[in-house]
Amino acid sequence: MHPSAPAAAPPPDHPHPQPASPRDLFVSFTWLALQGFGGVLAIVQREMVEKKKWLTPDQFLEDWAVAQVMPGPNVINLALMIGDRYFGLRGAIAAVAGMLTVPLFVILALAVLYAHYAANPQVAAALRGMGAVSGGLIAATGIKLIPQLRKHPLGFATCLGFVALVFAAIALLKIPLGWVLLAVGGVACVWTWKKISP
Repeated sequence: MHPSAPAAAPPPDHPHPQPASPRDLFVSFTWLALQGFGGVLAIVQREMVEKKKWLTPDQFLEDWAVAQVMPGPNVINLALMIGDRYFGLRGAIAAVAGMLTVPLFVILALAVLYAHYAANPQVAAALRGMGAVSGGLIAATGIKLIPQLRKHPLGFATCLGFVALVFAAIALLKIPLGWVLLAVGGVACVWTWKKISP
């Protein structure tokens, strides 16, 4: 009598590549954080979606939207969600630890150096130049996410209208980010919920 064949494995919840372990998450997010001078949004999108393919563009857009409206640093919120997605609490802790542990020591060292050389004109000019690059990275990431809005239940044109409204409110009218998120984000959430509700 032959031993019974093992039960077929259930279809994977995530057909795309996944992190191998919480340690893989820790190392990956440490590397992300060390690359993220001026903000890691652009780096996270490139590494998680384009290189490692741990998230689809749609998943990244959805997770980023949630991370943006939650209290606290949005990249930390995103790391929590990505870690929890694959390994639960262990993954969330590993991802956040990767974002904070090694970069903390790097920042402390840079802070000591900055305290000594902040008055140096060359150092000040270099930091202003880095700020311009950071702004470009964030803007480029936002533009790369726009095509994903074509699949949004509200339609591409409506989504572009929300994008323009948020840009005008923050960049032109100088309305605080929290009020914009509360008002415009609230309207978009309720509208989408009504659109997709049966």
